[in-house]
Amino acid sequence: MPTITHLYRYPVKGLNPEVLQHVSLQAGKTIALDRRFALAHRTTEFNPQAPQHLHKTRFLMLMKNERLAALNTVYDDNTGILQIFKDNNLFANGNLQTTQGRQTIENFFADYLGDEIRDTPKLVQAPGHTFSDVNAEVLSCINLATVRDLEKVLSTTVHPLRFRANVYFDDVQPWAESDWVGKKLMLGTAKVRVLKFIERCAATNVNPHTAERDLKIPQTLLKTYGHRHLGIYVQVIENGEVAVNDELIEESNF
Repeated sequence: MPTITHLYRYPVKGLNPEVLQHVSLQAGKTIALDRRFALAHRTTEFNPQAPQHLHKTRFLMLMKNERLAALNTVYDDNTGILQIFKDNNLFANGNLQTTQGRQTIENFFADYLGDEIRDTPKLVQAPGHTFSDVNAEVLSCINLATVRDLEKVLSTTVHPLRFRANVYFDDVQPWAESDWVGKKLMLGTAKVRVLKFIERCAATNVNPHTAERDLKIPQTLLKTYGHRHLGIYVQVIENGEVAVNDELIEESNF
């Protein structure tokens, strides 16, 4: 039976994840706080009073800004403070609920990325909005057996966090998730529907430990398997709880 091994959320789009042990899921929603904030390019038009889905290229992201992977960030939802570390040293911190705090964080990224970006980015958010890569509130899920199958092709270790998923599961055949699109699953006590495959981009080429582009994952997927898919998007359709070590149950088994 597939078993959930890891849970994550990403408070700021493009930055590192927060490790979770247990989450409550609501129908039609993603994990609370996942991609709640984003660092938009200065020219990006975003209206927090009427938020719309925008393509990921409108924001700082690993596909273009691999140096983001060298940072370790910690967000405290109780205080609103984001701390940014590099090599275990605190480089910046700011309260994302205040203008001054956001400016501190924005200025840090302008200095850190330098000529890599056109201008000082702006930190954006909107109540109830998530800055997902797709125009839906979803959870991204990765089969670790599929990652291991890709490792055999590449003849090297592939860190699962390259895929920046919310849910990682194991104890199932590689690529078993390929048969799940359109089906329902139970994640713990929450019911979800599998919407579609995740098409991988150049962000997965970035090593989350070294911040170097050391693999060619989309190209390898296409050459080996005939597609660039790895992972699935699911949408919560019934409220429930999910925790590490819970089972993932296919529709035919409940």
